[in-house]
Amino acid sequence: MSRTPETAPAASARARSTDAPLEAAGRALRRGDFAAAEELARAALESGGGREARYLLAVACRYQGRHREALEELDALQRQDPGYGRLYQERGHNWLALDEPFRALAAFRDATARNPALLASWKALGPLTAARPEWQDLAREAAIQVRALSQLPVEILSARSMLHEGRLERAETLCRHYLQRNPQQVEGMRLLAAIASQHGQLEEAEFLLDSAMEFYPDNLLARLDRVNVLYRQQKFSRALAEAEALDQRLPGNRSIRATLANQYIAVGRFEDGIALLRALLAEHPDDPAMQLTLGHALKTTGETAKAVEAYRAASAIRPDFGDAWWSLANLKTFRFSADDLAQMREREADENTALEDRIHLCFALGKALEDAGDYASSFDCYQRGNRLRRGTLRYDAARMSQRLARQRAFFSADFLRGRPASGCEAPDPIFIVGMPRAGSTLLEQILSAHSAIDGTMELNHIPALAQRLDGHGTRAPGEGYPERLQGLDSDTLRKLGEQFLEEASVHRQGAAFFIDKMPNNFRHIGLIHLILPRARIIDARRDAMACCFSNFKQLFASGQEFSYDQAELGRYYREYVELMEHWDAVLPGKVLRVQHEDLLADLEGQVRRMLDFLGLPFETQCLEYHRSERAVRTPSSEQVRQPLFRSAVDQWRHYAPWLAPLREALGQSLAPPAGP
Repeated sequence: MSRTPETAPAASARARSTDAPLEAAGRALRRGDFAAAEELARAALESGGGREARYLLAVACRYQGRHREALEELDALQRQDPGYGRLYQERGHNWLALDEPFRALAAFRDATARNPALLASWKALGPLTAARPEWQDLAREAAIQVRALSQLPVEILSARSMLHEGRLERAETLCRHYLQRNPQQVEGMRLLAAIASQHGQLEEAEFLLDSAMEFYPDNLLARLDRVNVLYRQQKFSRALAEAEALDQRLPGNRSIRATLANQYIAVGRFEDGIALLRALLAEHPDDPAMQLTLGHALKTTGETAKAVEAYRAASAIRPDFGDAWWSLANLKTFRFSADDLAQMREREADENTALEDRIHLCFALGKALEDAGDYASSFDCYQRGNRLRRGTLRYDAARMSQRLARQRAFFSADFLRGRPASGCEAPDPIFIVGMPRAGSTLLEQILSAHSAIDGTMELNHIPALAQRLDGHGTRAPGEGYPERLQGLDSDTLRKLGEQFLEEASVHRQGAAFFIDKMPNNFRHIGLIHLILPRARIIDARRDAMACCFSNFKQLFASGQEFSYDQAELGRYYREYVELMEHWDAVLPGKVLRVQHEDLLADLEGQVRRMLDFLGLPFETQCLEYHRSERAVRTPSSEQVRQPLFRSAVDQWRHYAPWLAPLREALGQSLAPPAGP
């Protein structure tokens, strides 16, 4: 909500009054006057100084030897901002002073997971891990990070830390000032590219890395950064070519070979990627992250038993490796043993388990206990995992609501009626949109069994185009996306549609039509209509409570940040429905809605309905979709390789006593009344 003219000066004055003692507290710490620093930090905290004031207060307490008091302040800071990496570093210093090395180790691991630019944490991890064989990989990584970070200019190291703390504007300002004085400094250019990537400006990041490589063609890190930026843009063919060129240039380099394996998998060359991963594991059999990557590749190709072996190997190498346990749970069809459950409980309860591992373990435990029918304990684990994950994110539900409202305001019936014929007339794309966990993977699996349809993946091209149209930092109404579409002529819109087809072509296998199943494209149906007016759109819809709870118990690899809080999740689902109703009103007949429960009740009838909408003849193999051997990359990969099952339809009802915040956020029209 914007401030009124009357309140803005007062807010500015409060900020200045807080900044003064904060800056003075920092100066007092630097000159060693810790008592004065404490007094100033307390004054800033009382004036609303936020996390920085409490952090400085904790530091001042530590320097005065009051470690328990410092830890109490850090606990309060964690409740206020659990994503703040430096609080964990400061906690580690206090535990070291109290001769608690294991607690210190966990704290420094949490710090580097939050903020990899914290040099002091990496330095502390070296001696803490050196004498423990099970921490050899972490000790090796710490040594590498200390060597790399120690070579950075102070300004760049500070800006990197700001980047990981989410202070993008300050990081960018500091980085640009440094580059003005040192215009060809490669680490500054890499950092500016990383900031652009965080803003979603991937083309700008690519340009910056291209420039860095012109000055430093032999800089391996810049080249690997460029491969990753190309990968994030789903320019998989170019990313693969870059990785292959690097491998030829520096044969045998482990980082390059691992990157090359990922690129093989990205373009669908699974045999090559898996073979390379196995070769790397033959050389480094005790690499749990490599075992995990191998498991993901095997899961994607349907080799479930071998994927389980790889995940098991990863957890055997590092028993607190939460991602390995969660990957087993995320197979959906896997069932944990009693010994597994006991081991996961022990690791999750261990105070030395790092935060990221704890989050994964919570979700894995939730699934294991759900399968065991212990729904109360299962919900406790899901709730704890969601709370921890939400604390790492900077999701703003109000900002998302504003974005969706801008779509409704801009794409009015009058605007769409007033547009001349525009866009690329190719009928090839089929978009499946909706909420995650609503059955979109099942719809894609069914339709891609048709001889005229290629299944691809969740393509990022439409969201990336929306981001480019939005521009850097233009978020006010009347600026950016979607408003910028007002000024685009028919020729430009046609070229944008053609560009989408060209970028998607790498994923196609030669069929007349192809599917893009990025769920969040429901936000961009107006854009899709302008650039691809003949594209078909299917809305995968699932019962609100079932869909939302399925999201709540899912730990996503990235994105879907609305899903880790019941109230925010319900609000997002409600606003998704409202936006889809808007598209139905202003673009009648554009979207076919397929209700998941109707599909389960009448598979053939719904398949015929979808194919009629697409203008395609019925083919019986669509009813035998589970026999398909195509790669599936989503959490539903194992489920869609089986015939239809209805056991998940009412699964949420086992958790009904604890879902009141979700029900309230959805509202009476979407959520059934609570049971007796």
